[in-house]
Amino acid sequence: MSNKFDPNELYNRVVHYYIDKKKYSKEKANQIAQRVVQREKTRHTCKNENCGHLMEDHIRTKETCMVLDCDCRQFVS
Repeated sequence: MSNKFDPNELYNRVVHYYIDKKKYSKEKANQIAQRVVQREKTRHTCKNENCGHLMEDHIRTKETCMVLDCDCRQFVS
């Protein structure tokens, strides 16, 4: 991945998009942004139930987790 996943930046961009471009209320824009960030967090998290680290913490070519105390030895996408 070239860019690290930043949930705060994504949240701000989504809120401003829906308020500025779509003319939604702040409450509705916040609800949408929360759902989008939650969905993206699950997309960027290792699906191995023993690991759960962000995919940025994995080396895809070696299929291992870079977190030292993690037992995850297989990258699951």
